[in-house]
Amino acid sequence: MSKKKVLIVTQEMHPYTRGSVVSEIARKLPQHIQENGMEIRILMPRFGTINERRHRLHEVVRLSGMNIIVDDDDYPLIIKVASLPEARMQVYFLDNEDFFKRKATFIDEDEQPFEDNLDRMVFFCKGVIETVKKFGWPPDIIHCHGWMTSMVPLYLKTAYKNEPLFQNSKVIYSVYDDPVANSISSNFMEKATINNLSPEDLAAYESGDKIVLHQGAAAFADGVIKGSSDLDEALTKALDSSDKPVLDYIEEDYLPAYMDFYQDILAEEVA
Repeated sequence: MSKKKVLIVTQEMHPYTRGSVVSEIARKLPQHIQENGMEIRILMPRFGTINERRHRLHEVVRLSGMNIIVDDDDYPLIIKVASLPEARMQVYFLDNEDFFKRKATFIDEDEQPFEDNLDRMVFFCKGVIETVKKFGWPPDIIHCHGWMTSMVPLYLKTAYKNEPLFQNSKVIYSVYDDPVANSISSNFMEKATINNLSPEDLAAYESGDKIVLHQGAAAFADGVIKGSSDLDEALTKALDSSDKPVLDYIEEDYLPAYMDFYQDILAEEVA
């Protein structure tokens, strides 16, 4: 039997970004997956805070050269890669000078979210899918970590639903407490749409007059993991009443539980 393939899509990862729950989980989980007999690929943004020389990033020419459309503008996508020798893993970075050159991740020097975070998210999420298509590597599980990955479940289940590479892919979305997720601008509907998606396709991300990224991502995912203990009350209630698999927050020794959750999600396909 061939190894199951797991794609980790994350907004952060130690040691390239530090100090967040997302970065720690995204570092430990792929290694655990690999040590338990699954194939792994990891994709994340190449933020300007990442020291390319120290971490030995280099461009993957065969994967670069695509253009990603965001709000009717074309942006070149550059793919870089680095290795984590102690874990025998490679990490692929999605880069673009307009979106990721700045020396910060999500907030500016005044601790305000960047005004173009929505554009950056759309670029990253669509870029992830197009990069995996270039890999020619059909993932059994696509595990998304954090708000910046929140459009991946939607795009896979709508705009890319007929793409052969993803026909058997199960999407898991990990929800984390992050105030930046609540700061997305009001023109979400115009910028988030790709490939002629309709407002109805994006409606799951709306809650009254607000955009709730985690809510929308959870609606299109095949399973949800609570990555933080203190999630928004309304979101927690929605997840608890959902008819899809939800893994509650586990503070310690969560890696075996994540693997069991993977197996449960994969078993649903067989059933």
